[in-house]
Amino acid sequence: MIEHTVAVTAEELTFAQTFNVAVPFIDRNIAEGRAEKVAIRTTHGEEITYGELVDGVNRAGNALKDLGLVSGDRVLMVVKDDPIFYYIFWGAIKAGLIPVPLNTLLRASDYEFVLSDSLAAAVIWSPEYDDEVVPALDAVTPGPAHRIRTEGVGETMRSLLEDASRDLEPFASSSLDDCFWLYSSGSTGNPKGAIHRHRDMVVTSQRYGVETLGAREDDVFFSAAKLFFAYGLGNGMTFPLWVGGTAILFDGRPTPETTFEVIGQLCPTLYFGVPTLYAAQLAAYDELEPDTSSIRLCVSAGEALPPDLLSRWKERTGLDILDGIGSTELLHIFISNLPGDIRPGATGKPVPGYEARIVDEDGNDVSVGTVGRLLDRGQSASRAYWNNAVKTAATMLGDDWLDTGDTYVCDEDGYFYYQGRSDDMMKVGGIWTSPFEIEAKLMEHALVLEAAIIGRKDDADLVKPAAIIVLTDASAASEDLKGELRTLCKEGLAPYKYPRWIEFVDDLPKTATGKIQRFKLRG
Repeated sequence: MIEHTVAVTAEELTFAQTFNVAVPFIDRNIAEGRAEKVAIRTTHGEEITYGELVDGVNRAGNALKDLGLVSGDRVLMVVKDDPIFYYIFWGAIKAGLIPVPLNTLLRASDYEFVLSDSLAAAVIWSPEYDDEVVPALDAVTPGPAHRIRTEGVGETMRSLLEDASRDLEPFASSSLDDCFWLYSSGSTGNPKGAIHRHRDMVVTSQRYGVETLGAREDDVFFSAAKLFFAYGLGNGMTFPLWVGGTAILFDGRPTPETTFEVIGQLCPTLYFGVPTLYAAQLAAYDELEPDTSSIRLCVSAGEALPPDLLSRWKERTGLDILDGIGSTELLHIFISNLPGDIRPGATGKPVPGYEARIVDEDGNDVSVGTVGRLLDRGQSASRAYWNNAVKTAATMLGDDWLDTGDTYVCDEDGYFYYQGRSDDMMKVGGIWTSPFEIEAKLMEHALVLEAAIIGRKDDADLVKPAAIIVLTDASAASEDLKGELRTLCKEGLAPYKYPRWIEFVDDLPKTATGKIQRFKLRG
């Protein structure tokens, strides 16, 4: 095989012996005649062609090398969704370095932990995040040798790009070499650095992007989820680059107002959101009257999509939402509904190239219809957690199986149904109960925007469901409404599953990916 190429068949992906993934994602688009095509369009009116993208990537790789960084050095990135994110990420990979995009919503204490944990040689950040990044850097000794803002006064990444060469030979990697890291969102405890290899982005882009979504060259991709975590990295960067499409980059906070404005102005064909955002968009739909006519397909991940939310979105917009489950460790969605095969309430079936099992506490496969832990495997799985052998052993199991930490059930037709995180499940009356099932039922009420179910002990020291609810109209909170919601659950679910306590709040704690942090509600 020619260096840096991959052969794609339904059965397997075969990689050349020498394989640097920056070549098929970046350089290949020039070889295929897209130099003048727009690769990135920002909400600030900026357009970057594929030719300009190659130039920026090569300059960034050379700029990092000129600093004295060598193969395997980590480059931490606290960078907003902007073309320079692409340049740094792919430039580092092409130069043989390890880019590590970090959640831009973290606090100084989180950055301090990652700076110490990663032993990074450089950190690059957008000046918007000075208030959290600078104190973290001041607290770490010795810390990264190179500390560079993307722009501003003095030496910045943009000034380094201007002085760097635009010619860069790809570092001679292999498909199984370490390529980049992603730190988990830290929903419980400190973040963990998942180590991904050169092949992983190819696998997700082909198996999910192309073979599941049907992504193609004329698609325009808009991800409300940001580039710094796995879901957004695929939606907003690797999928469009893999097919030669166009990515929309929005560096602001995704709200119904901002996302509908982007959709109306820049006309994406594929839109990627999370359930909480879809719920908020529906609540604001009549007031905002958005134009969503350009979109051919919507995607959801982060949390399971309630069936009622799916049906209301379809009724209001005429658009399908493909729900799926992904993870930092597997890089993107590995179980999904399909266009033309959407089962409300189900996560779907395994994506091509992936396998899934549901096992009991002893690791044995359970029978159809029995709840258990979800295991999955595929070629995009991270090989380990950095500097964390205990968590690696607990998650990366034998025969390449990965413990997702999620509880699922599979029906006789092969559809997988989310039941909650393994540590969120509760026993009510001696029966395992899924918080998601109760949450989905509560969200059928027109006044419920979001709901979280946790276990709480009653006066007899027995665990029962408690509901924490965000309303579409906070002024509607009342004891009568609590009664309506309890009745809704009693009539629509097994009677023991109704929430004994109901609290109305302004918002729910979530990770950057939109997952509800129930452990914070349990307190």
